[in-house]
Amino acid sequence: MRPLRNPLIQGVLAWLLAGWMRFCFATIRWTHRNEGVAETVWANGGGVLCTFWHSRIGLSPACWPLDRAQPAKALISLSPDGQFIARAVALQGIPAVRGSSANKDKADRAKGGSQALRDGLRQLKLGALAITPDGPRGPAGQMAEGLPLMAKLSKAPVLFIGLSCKPAIRLNSWDRAILPLPFGRGAIVWDVATYPEGAGLADVALAWTERLNAVEAEADAITGLEPSR
Repeated sequence: MRPLRNPLIQGVLAWLLAGWMRFCFATIRWTHRNEGVAETVWANGGGVLCTFWHSRIGLSPACWPLDRAQPAKALISLSPDGQFIARAVALQGIPAVRGSSANKDKADRAKGGSQALRDGLRQLKLGALAITPDGPRGPAGQMAEGLPLMAKLSKAPVLFIGLSCKPAIRLNSWDRAILPLPFGRGAIVWDVATYPEGAGLADVALAWTERLNAVEAEADAITGLEPSR
């Protein structure tokens, strides 16, 4: 049995990871760029989709100020690894909506995508929903149509969030995920969009892939982190 399938081991590791992330976030020297667009979205209230690539999920709690932003939940896959990540993120004040943003029929049936869509739209009536649009298994940096579909149906604004830090641990995973190390430099870069009326999902996914790549590249340039792709 894989260790992460054991609920006890899963819980302990999630607690340790959450504590480590909080310590790192507190000691990192953060640069915030174009934060005004996020501040406007937070001040307006209502539903908002926030998105970053799967490789930066370990930095994501740093970008969402619980004291002034909308209540947030994260769309996280139904896999055992997803459960572990869900518990670590929930310990930092962002509970999970379980499922996948993938748009393939097989993945939809296997990972509860239809239920996740319904639950995600329900969450967007209350606050924010965080999505990694290339998750849960990639290909890395390729946006599925789940995020554009949610934006189209909900009419909620989309915050593209570039996250970076250096030094960092680079995992040997499909997405080359990074985890923070303390006392380094971090960057958070924002951009915002709404679903363009009349546009097709595939075209929007391509355009939004470029925008998400742009904010991540800008964040990496600030910290000096070498891009994984």
